[in-house]
Amino acid sequence: MSQSPAPLRIGIVAGEASGDQIAAGLIAAVREQRPDAVFEGVAGPRMQEAGCSTLFPIERLSVMGLTEVIRHLPGLLAMRRTLRRHFMARPPHLFIGVDAPDFNLGLERALKQRGIRTLHYVSPSVWAWRRYRVRKVAASVDCMLTLLPFEERFYHEHQVPAHFVGHPLADRLAGDGDPVLARQQLGIPHGGPLVALLPGSRVSEVERLAQPFLEAAAWCRERRSDLHFVVPLASADCRRVFEAALGAMSRPPPVTLISGQGQAAMVAADAVLLASGTATLECLLLRRPMVVAYRLSPLTYRLARWLVRTPFFSLPNLLAGKPLVREFLQQEVTAENLGRELLELVGNPQHAAALEREFAAIHHELRRDASHGAARIVLQLAEGGHGC
Repeated sequence: MSQSPAPLRIGIVAGEASGDQIAAGLIAAVREQRPDAVFEGVAGPRMQEAGCSTLFPIERLSVMGLTEVIRHLPGLLAMRRTLRRHFMARPPHLFIGVDAPDFNLGLERALKQRGIRTLHYVSPSVWAWRRYRVRKVAASVDCMLTLLPFEERFYHEHQVPAHFVGHPLADRLAGDGDPVLARQQLGIPHGGPLVALLPGSRVSEVERLAQPFLEAAAWCRERRSDLHFVVPLASADCRRVFEAALGAMSRPPPVTLISGQGQAAMVAADAVLLASGTATLECLLLRRPMVVAYRLSPLTYRLARWLVRTPFFSLPNLLAGKPLVREFLQQEVTAENLGRELLELVGNPQHAAALEREFAAIHHELRRDASHGAARIVLQLAEGGHGC
């Protein structure tokens, strides 16, 4: 009488809400093929709903900023030691680190040295800065799963096994939202041109960008009196900072502040002014014309000038390989620069339509059913194949 195979055991560690969502999709896709698969590690609520048991809550890894990391470093190192001992004592068929490279790569390297297969899902930005880290990646993982096509090419150039699986956001966002319906849902009665302002999801970003974004809105309003502005804010602290900047203006532009709902605000808008980051990818996938801006602290900017090795800093331009959308950095982030580009997008439908076609082509390239593509490679590696 044949015995049923032993359950597939997979260790997994994710950091932050985005990693939780990506990992949950992967877990669900793996368990479609192998219902017996057992996942355990550091999991958020979505991962736990998908069937992952947690050794530590994901909040222990959700640390932002240098000072926060330093304050929590002893606890983070102790957690990593505990996880290393746990997985070495009970070796899984595969260990997966999802994002959180500063934490996961060290853990992956230790496990790989003990003969445990390792995979990292969501590449760190080694192609942009601190390229020396690619050596650590090579020593730490049997396979790197990337969300962006140029990342796969970068790793292949450095002889690191990698596979582009597409971006889960591209699978979720259809790019065919109805602006009229979105305005109704957001309670925006204004029927004229609408511009969305997204000054970032972190307080430090809003502190640097709220004033120039509002000044750009006022500059535009002086030249087009029919313009209105909607500002989705990621948290109560971000809203407090933005309201302070708004209150400091002698003639503030007409803005509607909303809590969260950034994607809905983009769909509702004719043009979007936003901070560089994942929101620019969301805006591309929703196929809305945009202007991208960013300001760093003076020290960080000086370091970045030495360390960053890319011609662009926004994801749309990096994906296109050309200056598809206008980028403004540091002193370039002025009311006139931003306002002039916004008025061009609002007043030039041909330009907006051309951008939409470019965005649609990139969306098509990124839409690969990422979770199932990643699951196929996970199963190949976990079951003893080469996979990557």
